[in-house]
Amino acid sequence: MSFDFNAYLNRIGIAKPEASLAGLSQLQQAQLGAIPFENINPLLGLVPELETAALMDKMVAKRRGGYCFELNGLFGQALDELGFAYQPIMARVRMGRNEGGPRLHLAFIVETEGDSWLVDAGFGGPSHYLPLRLNTEQAQSQDHNRFRLRQEPESGETVLERWQNGEWFALYSFDRSKVQRCDLEAANLVCTTWDQSLLSQNLLICRNTAEGWVQLFNTNFSKYRAGEQVSHSVASQTHLSDLLGEQFGIEINNEQLNRLAERLALSRGTQ
Repeated sequence: MSFDFNAYLNRIGIAKPEASLAGLSQLQQAQLGAIPFENINPLLGLVPELETAALMDKMVAKRRGGYCFELNGLFGQALDELGFAYQPIMARVRMGRNEGGPRLHLAFIVETEGDSWLVDAGFGGPSHYLPLRLNTEQAQSQDHNRFRLRQEPESGETVLERWQNGEWFALYSFDRSKVQRCDLEAANLVCTTWDQSLLSQNLLICRNTAEGWVQLFNTNFSKYRAGEQVSHSVASQTHLSDLLGEQFGIEINNEQLNRLAERLALSRGTQ
């Protein structure tokens, strides 16, 4: 199966955007709102398939989500269709740490309107949802959120940071080293099989909303809106199934649901 651009646009709920900064912004925001970040397959020991046919089948036809290699793999196909010049980058996730781990996150640098932009449709809730201008260290506002891209001489990397709780919080760091297909395949395997990978040991599902984002981390469900967080625990397998459908638009079969509930030590039954 080749990439079906019209089916993809229907999945994310927009008409074909222009190949401009405004169109790029619309595309990124629409995908983040329609296709959730989710690592159900890696958590169940299933290595995600990165070929175009598999991405289309899972995330467009079956209306599932995916994680960065799947989500940005799909997004990259859309960039190709629109004729954007872009470069894939591999990033080190930091999440507040001074140093990142292995390069296990995929994102893009896109060239448009005479500038370079960091674009990412596969990191999940706390990250930016519109392109960030790469060639500045000034803070960039997106609604109630502020981000900056800081150059770090010690590592030679650019650090993506988010302003939260009165300080800059590092999300991930990257350089502009060339990314080859084998890098993606290796990182995809590590994320699924390495016992120190967050995504092989924990459930993480995120989807952007008009007000902020919703997130499920293991059995803790949270809604983020204008800097405020409201959370509650998932009480049962039935509760989990309802949340997957109502908040993230994800439907999985009973076997997968049973295995997922078992991983999370959830009982069957009502909420």
